[in-house]
Amino acid sequence: MLRQLLISNFAIIESLELNFAEGMSVLTGETGAGKSILLGALGLTLGDRADSTVLRQDKQRAEVTADFDIAGLKAVKQWLQAHDLDADGECIIRRIIGNDGRSRAYINGQPQPLQLLKELGEHLVDIHGQHAHQSLLKRDIQRQLLDEFAHNTDLLSDISKAYKHWKKLHGERGQLHLDNQQRESRLELISYQVTELKDLDLNEAELTQLDEEHARLANASRLLESGENALQTLDGADGSTAVSQLNRSLTEIQAIAELDHKLTPVSELLDSAIIQAQEASTELRHYLSDLELDPQRLEWVEQRLADIQDQARKHHVKPDELPALLIQLEQEQSQLKSSRARLDTLDAEIAAVLTRYQELAKKLSNSRNKAITRLSAQVTANMQELGMNGGHFDIKVESLPLDEPTPYGQERLEFQVSANPGQALQAMAKVASGGELSRISLAIQVINAGQTAIPTLIFDEVDVGIGGGVAEKVGRQLRSLGSRCQVLCVTHQPQVAALGHNHFQISKQTREGSTFTEVVSLPEQERIKEVARMLGGVEMTDQTLLHAREMLELGQQQDKGKTRKRA
Repeated sequence: MLRQLLISNFAIIESLELNFAEGMSVLTGETGAGKSILLGALGLTLGDRADSTVLRQDKQRAEVTADFDIAGLKAVKQWLQAHDLDADGECIIRRIIGNDGRSRAYINGQPQPLQLLKELGEHLVDIHGQHAHQSLLKRDIQRQLLDEFAHNTDLLSDISKAYKHWKKLHGERGQLHLDNQQRESRLELISYQVTELKDLDLNEAELTQLDEEHARLANASRLLESGENALQTLDGADGSTAVSQLNRSLTEIQAIAELDHKLTPVSELLDSAIIQAQEASTELRHYLSDLELDPQRLEWVEQRLADIQDQARKHHVKPDELPALLIQLEQEQSQLKSSRARLDTLDAEIAAVLTRYQELAKKLSNSRNKAITRLSAQVTANMQELGMNGGHFDIKVESLPLDEPTPYGQERLEFQVSANPGQALQAMAKVASGGELSRISLAIQVINAGQTAIPTLIFDEVDVGIGGGVAEKVGRQLRSLGSRCQVLCVTHQPQVAALGHNHFQISKQTREGSTFTEVVSLPEQERIKEVARMLGGVEMTDQTLLHAREMLELGQQQDKGKTRKRA
């Protein structure tokens, strides 16, 4: 259960520390005092989104910390252990929002994403809002409420998985049938292209080699002429060649180097130059002896390059990308061929998955039908208690075709109600007035809340639009619920407030030009005054106080009566 809530610099809350107890705790106060702000702060610890607008004016950051007692909550402990967040049985959630709009979240002191706060929060707190009766008109919400009452969570998860599997296979089959003609045309084209590229037989290194060979063959005449000229200059028959002149220079330097040893390096460099020039001459002779004019080879290379360029243009790729394209086309060709065989196996797979889905859907239908009987009886009984004498509640079931799966089973559900004796059952939206719808919604919420394993239930002004004896009955139901779990109830009804085990008063104060929310836990005498205020009247008379005291005493007697009954 929620043990403690710490809030600082959130909206008009400056600093607040609230300690909660077991049973039913009521929160009361004037409109605008900050009741919704308080729940909004708690919502942040449960993963709600926020921005810098929630900060108190001129503050750098807002902070909310919720401390939960998880003793006996096996599911919460397992969740914390699974996420490596176990801390000796503690469960403390902290949320910080900066003035830059960024927020940080922590579970037991470790930073966590909002999604994990949402997951953990779903195990800890269930909030029933004052506008729940509006969403109750939606069939999806009606189905969810019934499945929560029937504890169908695991069964729905299995059905959802089976449905997704069926849908995936069904979609694959439909696509294969739809694309059958296109696939055959594509396969024919790809097969032709693969044959062409295989015949081309281009490897990654060949293109570079062809370019080099083409440059050599196309310029063979120039290469021969320039090569011969260079060879004559280096080491020809003429005595004025580079090698002969270098030899003469070396002879002269060697002759005078004996006179000055500083010329020795020059002699060595000339000697080296002669050797390199002779080696260059040798290499050039070998090159020229291998170089020949070959018009036929040049013609073949040019045709080969032209064929490669044609294929590259046809496929809109660069010539060096053709080998990779061949691999890609071969893979697609293989996939298209295998898709023919895939069609033969899909029908059997779809039939097996559909059979599995229908088995699960039948289990779900049976579970729902049993739950409908119980829920209808309980809501009908609650309607009588909430002032709708003779009213009746039921759920209409419409079966869907067996070969048309949905993620939620094989039936469409609709909540129906008869608000008055003798009135035929009709859809809630057509029959119930705003006040009646609010009471029916409350009846369903209280019943569903009693089925949940969530330790803390919050009812945010769900008693709007009711009063008098009906409000008292609502309060008694909520107090009874508080004997099984922790109930926090925001209310404007004195009949409900008087039935709380604990009472918090929320007020808006102004000090030194600044507005802030204050929350105090009321002792018995202060509770009497607060209930008297809620009863109305400009002045708080002795009669009003006496009435308030009597309401509180009657509330305490409810538990005593149950104790005597159990005894």
